[in-house]
Amino acid sequence: MRHRITIHGLLALALLTGCAPDPAADSQAPGNGAAADAGPTHPQVDAIFADLQGNRPGAAVGVLYQGEVVHRAGYGAAHMDHGIPITPATVFDIASISKQFGAMAALLLESEGGLDLDADVRAYVPELPDFGSVITARHLIHHTSGIRDWPHTMALGGVGFTDVISFEKILRMLYRQQAINFDPGSEYAYSNTGYNLLARVIETQSGTTFREYAESRIFAPLGMTGTHFSDDYLEIVPGRAESYAPVADDSAADGAAGGFQRLPNQLTALASSSLHTSIDDFIRWMRNYEAGEVGGGGILETMVERGVLAGGDTIGYAHGLAVSEYRGLPTFGHGGSWAGYRTNFIRFPEQNLSIAIFCNVSDCNPAGRARRVAEVFVGDRMGPEPAAPEPEEETADPSLSADRLREFVGAYRSPELDSSYEIEVDAGGRLVARHWRNDPSVLSPTGPDAFAGDQWYFSEVRFVRDGSGAVSAFTVTGARVRDLVFHRQR
Repeated sequence: MRHRITIHGLLALALLTGCAPDPAADSQAPGNGAAADAGPTHPQVDAIFADLQGNRPGAAVGVLYQGEVVHRAGYGAAHMDHGIPITPATVFDIASISKQFGAMAALLLESEGGLDLDADVRAYVPELPDFGSVITARHLIHHTSGIRDWPHTMALGGVGFTDVISFEKILRMLYRQQAINFDPGSEYAYSNTGYNLLARVIETQSGTTFREYAESRIFAPLGMTGTHFSDDYLEIVPGRAESYAPVADDSAADGAAGGFQRLPNQLTALASSSLHTSIDDFIRWMRNYEAGEVGGGGILETMVERGVLAGGDTIGYAHGLAVSEYRGLPTFGHGGSWAGYRTNFIRFPEQNLSIAIFCNVSDCNPAGRARRVAEVFVGDRMGPEPAAPEPEEETADPSLSADRLREFVGAYRSPELDSSYEIEVDAGGRLVARHWRNDPSVLSPTGPDAFAGDQWYFSEVRFVRDGSGAVSAFTVTGARVRDLVFHRQR
C-alpha cells in the first residue's frame, strides 16, 4: 500500500578544452517540444545525476565555465505517462529563481525613467492599504518591506498549494491585509508577495503587462525564445516538464520511495515565481552576467549590491539574488521550490563559473548537487568543507490538563483572510485547530498561552487575553508572517 506524502510546505578537475557548441546554434529552439541533443558533457558531472536515469523524474543541467558551455544535459523523464526524456530544451517552472528577472525588470524601468525605486509604491498602486509607513520598490526588491508572505497567509486561509493561485488572487489577498510584519526597512523577511507587488508596479509604470515587459526588455534581446512568465495556468507550453513528488512505500521499513505522483502547478505568481524556461535559454541568461548585453555593466553591478537596512546593517540579499560564499569562494544565486519543481542557480564570479539545475521532482536537492558540480571544476581553489551543524537539544513541551485547554475552545475568525477556525479539545485530550479546507492541526503547548501546531502554517500560535483574563483571540507567527490575528467569535 502507498500513501501520499504531503508537500506544502525547499554546484575540480580541469577546464575542458576546445570550442564548446553554442546551444543557440546547435539545438532546436527551447520549448518547441522537440528533443535536443545534449553536450558537451563531463563524466564527473554525469555521475552526480546518475540516480536520475530512466523513466522517473529528473533534472536538466547547464554549466558555463570561463565563457564555454562545459556541461549541458538532461536526466530522467519530463513526462512519465509518455516516457518523454528531459533534454536541455525541456521547459521548467524555475520558481523563485525568477526573482532576479523581476529585479532586473525594475532596474531597467528605472533606467528608462519610468520608476523611482525610493518612491511610495502607493503612488503607483493606490489599492495597497496604508500601513502607516512608506513602502518603496527598493524595500520590495530586498525583502525589507514587512509585507506578509502569501504562501503562509493563503495556507492559513485554506488555500492548498495545488489550488489555482493566480496573480490577481494574490493581489486581492494583499489588498485586504490590515498590518505588516515590521516597519519597512527595519528588518529582512523573505516575501514572495513583495515581488508580486513589484510586478504590479512595473505594469502600471510601463503601460504593459509584466509578462510583455520582461519579454521585450530581457528575453527577446537575449534570444530566450522559449521563456515567458506564466500568466495563464491553462496555457499550453510545448516541451514543459511535469511536476512530481515521491510516494512512500508502506511496506518498506525505511519509508523508501515506491513511485511518484503528480503535483499540479496552477500558480501564476509574476516576478516572484512562475518563470518558464529551459537550460538552453537560461545559459543565455548566465552568459549575460559575463557580457552584459541586457542591462550593461552598471545594472549588473547593481544586481549584486546587497540591501541595507535603515539602521545601516547590510543584508545578504541583493536584487533577486542571495550573495554569499561557498568554501571560501564568493557566490551569488538563488534557489526555487514550487509544487514538485526544485531549482538552483549559483555563480562563482571570480572563477567565472555558472551552474543551473532544474529538477521536476521534490526530493532532488539541486542546491547540494550544484555545490558538488562546482567542486568538479574549482574544488582545488576551495577552502575546507563546512562543518556539520551541531544537533539541537530537544526539550519537553509543558503539558496542560483538558480543563486548562478548554479555555481556548471556540470559533476564531481573521477578517483579513475571511477565514475561520474552530479550536476544540479532541477525545484524546489534545487541542486541535480545525478548518473546513485544511487538515486538522494538533496544537501542543510550548509555554503560557503558547502552542506549536503540527501543520507548518501553525508553527507558533499564541492566545491573547482581554483585560478580564478571558481568551479573546489568537495570533499566528512564522518566519514570514507575524502576529496575524484571529478574533474569537464565541
